[in-house]
Amino acid sequence: MSSQSASGTSPSPRERRVSQRIGAIAESATLKVDAKAKALKAEGRPVIGFGAGEPDFPTPDYIVEAAVEACRDPRNHRYTPAGGLPELKKAIAEKTRRDSGLEVDPAQVLVTNGGKQAIYEAFAVMLDPGDEVIVPAPYWTTYPESIQLAGGVPVEVLADETQDYKVTVEQLEAARTERTKVLLFVSPSNPTGAVYSADEIRAIGAWAEEHGLWVLTDEIYEHLVYDGVETGSLPVLCPGLVDQTVVVNGVAKTYAMTGWRVGWMIAPKDLVKAAANLQSHATSNVANVSQRAALAAIEGDLAAVEEMKLAFDRRRRTIVSMLNEIDGVVCPMPTGAFYAYPSVKGLLGKEHDGKVIDTSVDLAEYILEKAEVAVVPGEAFGSPGYLRLSYALGDEDLVEGVSRLQKLFG
Repeated sequence: MSSQSASGTSPSPRERRVSQRIGAIAESATLKVDAKAKALKAEGRPVIGFGAGEPDFPTPDYIVEAAVEACRDPRNHRYTPAGGLPELKKAIAEKTRRDSGLEVDPAQVLVTNGGKQAIYEAFAVMLDPGDEVIVPAPYWTTYPESIQLAGGVPVEVLADETQDYKVTVEQLEAARTERTKVLLFVSPSNPTGAVYSADEIRAIGAWAEEHGLWVLTDEIYEHLVYDGVETGSLPVLCPGLVDQTVVVNGVAKTYAMTGWRVGWMIAPKDLVKAAANLQSHATSNVANVSQRAALAAIEGDLAAVEEMKLAFDRRRRTIVSMLNEIDGVVCPMPTGAFYAYPSVKGLLGKEHDGKVIDTSVDLAEYILEKAEVAVVPGEAFGSPGYLRLSYALGDEDLVEGVSRLQKLFG
């Protein structure tokens, strides 16, 4: 936005409509693609959406029933502590010990409105203006925006398919400066499905500890690991980092609860207290009914999770096999989450229907227009030349959608 109005004078308050800080935020590319796909579906077009990372399963019945009961309980009609229901914080601490082996006190837990709020608040309490955060790319679209909103500077480190989308210690060291404060670490990864091995995590953790860095590790896909990959939680594998690590997690992906909006951060008590202060002014408590549903999910067994994982594993193999049948597409086999991240560089710079397509953004638009298939271009994740396809959709839609791509580029 120009610093002067059309008359040449400084703009008036009325003319300065949206703040520069908020105006600089990019819209969530994944949600944008999903919204466009749903709008086209509403118009009657047979669009198949690979955009949103959202399990196609309903939330398990026992969780829904807990929410129904919670609606009837007057306790849940009132304000509760901004940082989360005490019983939910305790359950999250116990679940963390059960699932990852990390011992935490409930006072180290902050319940948030989804994982996104946990990420935003974590960066908000960790960063001062100019602090740098090393961000391995391809990255989920929200990370850089949250860093910049906190006044921080995202420093991207790109890992392509030749290294299984996993950064090395040498790359991280090359990106480190005197302003580096935090390493963002995500495994399993959105958008690539990459999973770091236990040894790789230990090496990265040792490097972070050597240089006194904080680590924010996003473990939202912790239960979706395939092929017997030996991995683990960073603060468990690297105990020297426990007091300088923030863990982000939630119920959205594990229990098919994306719409319930319950996440959490686990961190040293001083960071949790600061983030709870921020949340007390931003949103107060997470909706109590959602918290009660999350409590039922966390205290229950993982049977429903295992059932979903079997389906995801089947779809993973199908989508990778079918994508690799397309000339010009190279899709590594992901070992975590529910995303395929093929390179489509072999399709770029070529003529399609009389028009040369040079970018994966234009390719995604072409695919939506011609094949009525919604995918997210790699530009959204800091790596042009790729597409992200979520395979958390029904088997029939998955096969039909990729078949359309095979026909389009066959």
